Amino acid sequence: MPPYGQVIVGPPGSGKSTYCSGMNEFLRSIGRHCCIVNMDPANDRLPYDYAIDIRDFVTLEEIMDDENLRLGPNGGLVYALEVIESNIEIFLSKVKSLIDV
Repeated sequence: MPPYGQVIVGPPGSGKSTYCSGMNEFLRSIGRHCCIVNMDPANDRLPYDYAIDIRDFVTLEEIMDDENLRLGPNGGLVYALEVIESNIEIFLSKVKSLIDV
């Protein structure tokens, strides 16, 4: 069976983490392998384990302090995705390694 993925997006407080936690629990209960990739550099209190975390590359605090930016969470997310883009090979190798788990 080929790997499948979901991209969950929404405003703060919309239930993304709750959804991911529930979906992870559901998939594991039916015997499916599930890996979560956290792409939110501001989210440091996840109620579940994740396989890859964007905060291994950059955190919102680093963005705000090191770059002297006051972008807030949405601008921070855009900047963090630019960091991922500049490290895309490393990021993709981490994602691809999840398929072999």
